[in-house]
Amino acid sequence: MNASFFLCIFKILFSCSSRITAIMSKSLALQLMESYVQRTGAVASATTPGLPRYLWTDSFAVMNFLALQKPDSAQAIIQHVHQVLARQRSEKYPEKYLDGASDDHPTLGGLRIGKKLDERQPSDPYDRDLEWDRDGQYFHYLTKWMWALDHAARCLHQPTLNLWARELAATAHRKFTYGARQKRMYWKMSVDLSRPLVESQGHHDPLDGLITAMQLQETAREVGGQATGPELEEVVRDYLEMVQDGQFTTTDALGLGGLLVDAGRVEELIRRGRQEISAGTSQLRIATTSALLDRLLSCSLSGLKAFAHCEFDEKESANYRLAFRELGLAIGMNVVKALWEEPQFAGSDAAKKALNDIAAFDYVREKIVGFWTQDVNRKGKTYTEHRDINDVMLATAMLDGVVAASQPKREEL
Repeated sequence: MNASFFLCIFKILFSCSSRITAIMSKSLALQLMESYVQRTGAVASATTPGLPRYLWTDSFAVMNFLALQKPDSAQAIIQHVHQVLARQRSEKYPEKYLDGASDDHPTLGGLRIGKKLDERQPSDPYDRDLEWDRDGQYFHYLTKWMWALDHAARCLHQPTLNLWARELAATAHRKFTYGARQKRMYWKMSVDLSRPLVESQGHHDPLDGLITAMQLQETAREVGGQATGPELEEVVRDYLEMVQDGQFTTTDALGLGGLLVDAGRVEELIRRGRQEISAGTSQLRIATTSALLDRLLSCSLSGLKAFAHCEFDEKESANYRLAFRELGLAIGMNVVKALWEEPQFAGSDAAKKALNDIAAFDYVREKIVGFWTQDVNRKGKTYTEHRDINDVMLATAMLDGVVAASQPKREEL
């Protein structure tokens, strides 16, 4: 027996092992998502809203169910989110939509976060710790929901979902951005979007707004929805000007994962034919999707090196770790894995080099997912206190391609 024979056997065994791992991962992801649905009441057969919704978690849940080929469950969550978070947080007027919204246009008033406590009133003193538990509207949660709606629009061939996402994008841009010569953004707004609750700008909010708006524009062109609803050209230009410093680097696990996911979304935009970000902006430092992708991967690599070498402690107890933040990075690394394996990668030579360097840190993803798939680690206090968001993001991290560029075909759903 020669070396070629043994190499062939090894490849067969490796392939079988990979398939078994994928099947087991999909099985656990499905269990986690089914438990989530039962806990939160978002079942397809329900005619009224279940328990309170949380926008970030439900955004990932929609994409998870589409990846699991359960479109009815994805659409049920969309329905419940709009029934609950697009309406006033009021016992007196529980059916009243946020300003401007309606059954036909549920996102025109934005969407509440879904926090446990009411929003801070103008007369209430600011309490930084308490603010985390108060309701309102977060821009970065709204962009996640835009993305989920757009993803569903493409998977299910439903242009209305893209329209709702574009209407939400236009509302968010109008209410969260301010300033004449130099635009800035508020991080958190009141439920009715009339006043800022936290005035500081989120590190990646303009970036998320830019990429999401471009994505919505491309989908509108593809599904034939561009004739109706906001075109988002002004939205794209404003956010583009706000990201010109290119200072995206972060060592926060969740922020890093978001950067990597954004890189995947921009690479997909390039393959969808989007080269110029906005007409008449060629003089800008970041004017093309290729230049943006280069910058995203460069910043991601810098942050990932620092995180892996200085901040990531794989031996730390589950009681001192926040699963959803680590899993955000694992989800981003899944996107890197998909890009690295993509034979038609659309990035520049510099992007390819950065991608190869980032792929070398895939062991971080493996360690994170491996740690949180162990039952004993999901029984810790920090996990159970945030079970919904942790379970849903763990499911996302275990499902290849949930947030990667490839889209399931209609017949596969």
